[in-house]
Amino acid sequence: MKRRGWVTVALVGLMGAAFVSQARAADDPYEAYVKTSKDFQRVKQDADWLYEAFPSWVNMPWPTGTWREMLKTLPRDWWVQHGYNGAAINRGNTDYLDFINKYKLHFYVDHLAGKYDLLLHNGTPPKSTLDRIFNADMRIKPVNDAMRTRLQGIIKGYIACYVDSTPYRSAYALDDELSWGHFVYPAMWKITDDESAYPKWLAEIYGAGHVPPRDGWTTYEAIWPRLKTWKIRDFDVSQLMDQLTFNDSYWNNFLGGLVEYANSLDPHTPTGYVGGQSPNAFGGFDYAKVMRKVQYIESYNLGGSQSVIRSLNPNLAIPAVTTHFHQSVPDTLWQLYYYVGHGNRGFIGWPDGKWWQNGKPTAMHAEVAPHYRLVNEKIGPLAARSQWVHDGVAILYNHASIQMSWIMDAECHGTTWKNRRNDHRLGTSQLVRHAWENMLRDEGLQYNHLDYATVIQDGIPKEYKVLILPAALCLSDAEARRIREFAKAGGTVIADFLPGLWDQHGRGRPEGGALDDVFDVKHDVNLTAADVFQPKLWAEVDQDDDKNYNWKTYKTLMANKNGCITHESGFNKAVRKAGVDHVNRFGQGTAVLMNLSPQWYNAHREAGFEAAKKREVFMKHVRTAGVKPWVRIAGAGEAEHGYEISYLDKAGRTIVFVCFNPEVTGTSLGGGNAAGLKTAAVDIRLKFAGPVADVRDERTGKSLGDGDTFAFKWTMCEAVILSFKGAPPR
Repeated sequence: MKRRGWVTVALVGLMGAAFVSQARAADDPYEAYVKTSKDFQRVKQDADWLYEAFPSWVNMPWPTGTWREMLKTLPRDWWVQHGYNGAAINRGNTDYLDFINKYKLHFYVDHLAGKYDLLLHNGTPPKSTLDRIFNADMRIKPVNDAMRTRLQGIIKGYIACYVDSTPYRSAYALDDELSWGHFVYPAMWKITDDESAYPKWLAEIYGAGHVPPRDGWTTYEAIWPRLKTWKIRDFDVSQLMDQLTFNDSYWNNFLGGLVEYANSLDPHTPTGYVGGQSPNAFGGFDYAKVMRKVQYIESYNLGGSQSVIRSLNPNLAIPAVTTHFHQSVPDTLWQLYYYVGHGNRGFIGWPDGKWWQNGKPTAMHAEVAPHYRLVNEKIGPLAARSQWVHDGVAILYNHASIQMSWIMDAECHGTTWKNRRNDHRLGTSQLVRHAWENMLRDEGLQYNHLDYATVIQDGIPKEYKVLILPAALCLSDAEARRIREFAKAGGTVIADFLPGLWDQHGRGRPEGGALDDVFDVKHDVNLTAADVFQPKLWAEVDQDDDKNYNWKTYKTLMANKNGCITHESGFNKAVRKAGVDHVNRFGQGTAVLMNLSPQWYNAHREAGFEAAKKREVFMKHVRTAGVKPWVRIAGAGEAEHGYEISYLDKAGRTIVFVCFNPEVTGTSLGGGNAAGLKTAAVDIRLKFAGPVADVRDERTGKSLGDGDTFAFKWTMCEAVILSFKGAPPR
């Protein structure tokens, strides 16, 4: 019997599926691994302790040559008057402690573990290193006990420079732009020469006696030629994915150990790192692990990293900051208000020619100073110790699927896969996640990412009504059980395409997708690349074409050399011969399999307000689950298109930020500037779903009384900030 192009599943009844799920849970070594392994144990992340170190928004200029020249030339109170209430110090320098102590500037110390161990090269590595990084070789500086001992010595020496000389230490950063490879280059090497570490880890995740045979160390070179002919049932990239996962685990455990060592020397100061990269298959950026091993982090806003960090940050306790590159005054103001409204705690400023010209500070300092001081002195303390408020929507963060996405995306490059660098702009996983984020925000909804380890350990919390599976190609049995439990208990699960057709190791499932029974479909395990998206690749977009690799607009990326079947909704089909938008009741809940990729939404949104309405095919299922906006701009149209409302809970009051949500630019060397930023001042009416009480404009301090509609003049590169008593009206 067929239903909308899918074969219905009648192999296991609902009660039978639940019974099988419970029986398997007891003896699943992977579930036991996630629940007990050091890989997922947290370093100290006490909220009160972290608040003491980082009590407000902190604006920290980095000590570039420009900054040092400015400090020598300008009166020292100039910095505080212009909103620079923090500082940065580079490994062991004590020249500025008198300045810091006099003005009580909170600061962080960079390169606490030195340089060129955790970060191997500033620029392009020499050919000898590249020859090793892309092959089954050893990291040029193996991560091992000898490195740990050496770095601990460096850490001890640098901490001694500050621990007794200043009370304003906010954080230590082990290094900047660190990586177990080189940034997020497609590194294939081993990161440790401890030959016992990998076999022990394999036994932990597979279970003793169940480790598959391994013939040495592999690379992508052994995989890409086979992708065109592999059927899902034969698909097996587990050797490469296990290697990448092991590297991530070993690396993050190593960093976590250094964090704890720094704590032992200075129990008052959080430790982490700066210059983090996008969620990625390479370099150690599995944020489910990262966010368990740091107490302070600065990561470039690439590939949605800031959104992921915010979501995986328990109670917003870990101080998360961004690097601020001044591009223009409107861009700087947007960054300031946007990030404080999303739970961030500060800037690391990069002083350069836009700060200082002809021996004088540029005009921008005077223009931004009132805003800096407002956030430093009022909005930052207001937001500190607050809780992020979501609307009952969770997006699964599944790192194995990020790895699989890279494997499929890189196929188009063939022998030149080593040159692939820009997954934050190209990767299917990153762009699909970005599309879901923007569809929700444009719908007036906020969300959290929920990482795979938390799902396995704790299930999907009851506070969520909807769980979205974005390009969730690889699901473990343990995740599938938890997702099944969530749907059975009344939750709504929405998957875009090919959910769980591979396991967490990258092996195709020979009996169909891990959640086929939940969606009431039967995926054909004989599918090949020719059966999904465009006929020549597993990926939706051929990214090898120069026009695509260096795309200027999302439309260019999506439309050029694209042989996909575009559905009438404006989105591409995944399984070419299957139906779309399949809805199934499962237990007390609902499961929706779209068989559509949302990636086109990035282009629809770029095209404007009317085109962005095409998100309806996805968003109708979120609304049907009972998730609806509780505050909107009344009558919003093209002029306001791209606005976002975020909200925090603080001491019985809800804080509301109305900001613009533009595209963000940057590279692995930094960035986060807005693209297409709107700067107009527009009159808006903020409409609530019901009356709210004791409303206050937090920028002016003016009381606005009670009601359900409030008028504001909104400069779109800034923010409307208000608060009201109690929880949001639902």
